[in-house]
Amino acid sequence: MGDLGLISMLIALALAVYSVVASVLGQVRNIPSLVESGRYAAYLVMLALVVSTFSLVSAFLSNDFELQYVAAHSNLAMPRIYTWVALYAGNEGSLLFIATALSVLSAIAIALAPARFRPSLPYTIAVLMIIMVFFLAVMTSMANPFTKLDFIPADGQGINPLLIHPGMFAHPPLLMTGLVMVSLPFAFALGALLSKRVGDEWVDVARVWGILAWATLGTGLLLGGWWAYTILGWGGYWAWDPVENAGLMPFLGLTAFIHSIMVQKRQGMFRMWNLALINITFGLALFGMFINRGGPVPSVHSFAASSMGLIFLVFMIVGVIAPFIVFFMRYNLLKSARPLESSLSREAAFLVNNLLLLGVAFVTMWGAIYPLVSELFTGFTVTVGAPFYNQVNGPLFLGLIFLMGVGPLLPWRRASGKTLKKTLMQPAVIALSVVIVLALLGVRKPYALAAFGLLALVAAGILLEWARGTRTRHRRGESYPLAFGRLMASNRPRYGGYVVHLAIVVLAMGIVGSSFYGTQRDVLLFPGESTTIEGYEITYKGSRTVQKSDRRESFFTLDVSKGGNSIGTVEAERTFYPGFNMSATRAGIRSTPIEDLYIVPSETREGNQSIVFRIFVNPMIWWMWIAGPIMIIGTVVALWPSGVPSLVMSRVPQSASRASEVSVG
Repeated sequence: MGDLGLISMLIALALAVYSVVASVLGQVRNIPSLVESGRYAAYLVMLALVVSTFSLVSAFLSNDFELQYVAAHSNLAMPRIYTWVALYAGNEGSLLFIATALSVLSAIAIALAPARFRPSLPYTIAVLMIIMVFFLAVMTSMANPFTKLDFIPADGQGINPLLIHPGMFAHPPLLMTGLVMVSLPFAFALGALLSKRVGDEWVDVARVWGILAWATLGTGLLLGGWWAYTILGWGGYWAWDPVENAGLMPFLGLTAFIHSIMVQKRQGMFRMWNLALINITFGLALFGMFINRGGPVPSVHSFAASSMGLIFLVFMIVGVIAPFIVFFMRYNLLKSARPLESSLSREAAFLVNNLLLLGVAFVTMWGAIYPLVSELFTGFTVTVGAPFYNQVNGPLFLGLIFLMGVGPLLPWRRASGKTLKKTLMQPAVIALSVVIVLALLGVRKPYALAAFGLLALVAAGILLEWARGTRTRHRRGESYPLAFGRLMASNRPRYGGYVVHLAIVVLAMGIVGSSFYGTQRDVLLFPGESTTIEGYEITYKGSRTVQKSDRRESFFTLDVSKGGNSIGTVEAERTFYPGFNMSATRAGIRSTPIEDLYIVPSETREGNQSIVFRIFVNPMIWWMWIAGPIMIIGTVVALWPSGVPSLVMSRVPQSASRASEVSVG
């Protein structure tokens, strides 16, 4: 299978090179058949890489330890189900996964490209295939997953213990797919620039792929937080680690791009800004791949450190400079339909929102590269810790939350002071009431109060707008559930965006609650002994150990009660892997909407029944994980095609449907 995988990968490289040449040459020389062959070559790249990927998966399933990559990332004791995780556990496999994901996404994007974009499509295909050529060239020359060993071992080294976790089935592939998916809106924008079709033809297709990339990357980041929370044993979910930041930065860029491109679609503004913004976001995605796959900075997530940093750095520099050269060559063609008329308008709020998002992204980038800069100039590596990010980015995030509440309520073009007061009065009163109630309940920390107040402002603005729209439709004879469904269907991008905003509110609630009001205690317990923390009484009942061929699993059982009433049993786990000289923990977690009880065991000593438990009480963590499904629902609503009837619409007579569409928009 290794030979088949390598041959397929080489065929994919040849096809990608041909697709670039045929697409550009055919378009420049006006040879439609050559352009068409370049497009079909891009489809065949996908087919070749799918064959190559399945060849590597088959090698894992058959324990083909002749392949160096299989021997390094699996063994006979590894559960078969973790073959999927082992596929991208190292640089070679992860690059193959990224290339395959890009080929599939590119094929879909090319096939579904709207007819009005066809004149620019050959350049878009060329851009995507140039990116593909880079990944394939790196694999065939520096990181070949099908390299064979001279001596075939009887068993492999095994998968990294920290990767044996349910979160690893989705977190890394979603994160990698999200990073490479940024290439799609970027390629459509650059294709439009290269073809001199610099109007708004590219906006709709770039918006769709931008939102999909944003949702994929965001879900991957959230699942990464869940993985860190459950297996790393430090009681948190985000440490501003370099690899975490590598995914966050393009996510912020995409957030800015999605908001900004709405202004171009609606008002014909920000044309230059949006093209520059997607170029910057693509550069941030390349920087994320440089950090993630080049391995220049130490990270708890760096399972695939390598010496490929230089080649990724060069590609990142070219990937940033070349698009901006094209941008400045087309600068005179990028005039917007009209200028910004007022600082009190929805357009202005979106612009400030973009600047704040980029501010957070570049602050985060500086923190990520500072260890490299310090080593270069001083010879010492100085890392930047969480306090720096929290102190600098914290106020910026508060500003973003404020704009998230105010911006959607502002009218387009211009708002008067009277209009602004009328629009914001009710949400502001509700937010102030929430702050007063929380203060009376004992929430006194200024940053926490400010954050909860702003979150209440955002939620109140959204709910009040939904309520007004639903009431308007209800007065026309629709039931409340039907009226709400029809309201959502009347402007799906807008109201889907509101659902996503609610997901951000829910996520931020969990972050603020756990960051400001978490409690931690370390305690030594013998079997039968108890301790108390934040009203919980925790009794250590005992442990059991299971010896496996490649690991020793220890399970610790604790009874939990509160107010004298038993509320259940928690089991924490610690597994030691002699081959890696590494332990992996599984925290015992009791989660409720109010708070998490989180218990982590330390290493035990032979013959000693006592153990140190690190116990956390983390308020409102539950809300963070709920934010993910809400975000996905909002994304689906925003992207649902207008021509496809929803369940609600199918129950409404056509005449009623047309009448209701006029009432609220």
